[in-house]
Amino acid sequence: MTTTKGQTTPASNAAPGSDVLLRIENLKVEYLAGRGSVRAVDGVSFTIHRGEVIGLAGESGCGKSTVAQAIMRILQPPAIITGGEIIFEGRDVLQMNDRELRKFRWDGVSMVFQSAMNSLNPVATIGDQIIDGIQAHKKVSNAEGREMAAELLEIVGIERDRIDSYPHQLSGGMRQRAVIAIALALQPPLMIMDEPTTALDVVVQREILAKIGELKERFGFSIIFITHDMSLLVEISDRIAIMYAGQIIEMSNSRELFETPLHPYTEGLMGSFPALTGPRRKLEGIPGSPPDLISPPSGCRFHPRCPKRMLMCDRVRPQLGEHSPGHQVRCHLYEVSRPHRVEPSDLEPHPQAIARQGHESERSVS
Repeated sequence: MTTTKGQTTPASNAAPGSDVLLRIENLKVEYLAGRGSVRAVDGVSFTIHRGEVIGLAGESGCGKSTVAQAIMRILQPPAIITGGEIIFEGRDVLQMNDRELRKFRWDGVSMVFQSAMNSLNPVATIGDQIIDGIQAHKKVSNAEGREMAAELLEIVGIERDRIDSYPHQLSGGMRQRAVIAIALALQPPLMIMDEPTTALDVVVQREILAKIGELKERFGFSIIFITHDMSLLVEISDRIAIMYAGQIIEMSNSRELFETPLHPYTEGLMGSFPALTGPRRKLEGIPGSPPDLISPPSGCRFHPRCPKRMLMCDRVRPQLGEHSPGHQVRCHLYEVSRPHRVEPSDLEPHPQAIARQGHESERSVS
């Protein structure tokens, strides 16, 4: 970070040229287990532009955090990246050596984890933890590092006299702000935020989101924001990618996704949180559970839970395709051109879907 007293210089425009900051192509990650390999991320591809906020949403276990950890190359065994590319500012992260990775982490991409208390060292002051991060990448004296740490605390809304406080002496919201200050210390072009507000009450959650938005406008960094809460993503994200069973199943700009969700899973997610406006309604949720990724279902991975399941969904794997400009979906309901032969009977509703719809109709009448 380039800071002087009362002035901060944005650094997100450091690499001229392409507007694409990060490009992920066909990323695959597996966890080696006794029963076989868990295909936690299976062919994920997306790009993020400079200054853009991308949201990753989905149920627990869908692969969101694994994608984030793969980007930073911090996956631990038994996890292994088995394919794909992660191109950051024109360089493949998967080909970086240890020295290059040390510079890439926190200098190029930083990460804010879900639990601030677990992310912070309980026996070191907040100031010392910020200074350690700065001095690991820059040659600054202790006095210079302390001044930079104090400025960072002020930037995230913490009084500079709390620089000598230990994590347990701060509230949950202040700890989360401190973690954001650490992630911001070297002013990276990209910040990954993995469920940064989950453990906070709604008032503090609102304050943290407002602060994140304020910092983004001030410094111009891009964000990958990971959560299962769709209402948060609609508010903060430019685009949203919906993940299910290790794959992206829908991606669009946030407003279009909120107003016109296409995939039945996305519709289910939207029905799992209360509307911000309008009349009160019953939350439906999504019946069933995500699949075992050691042996995922054939065809569409969502078909065992899908209320719009067709006969072909059991055996034909749908491809992620563009339904409208900028709006992609992985679902047989929206495939315009199919690489496989489809019989008219394949498009008929599946008996289990018909039975489920009948059950839901009876329940609504009662």
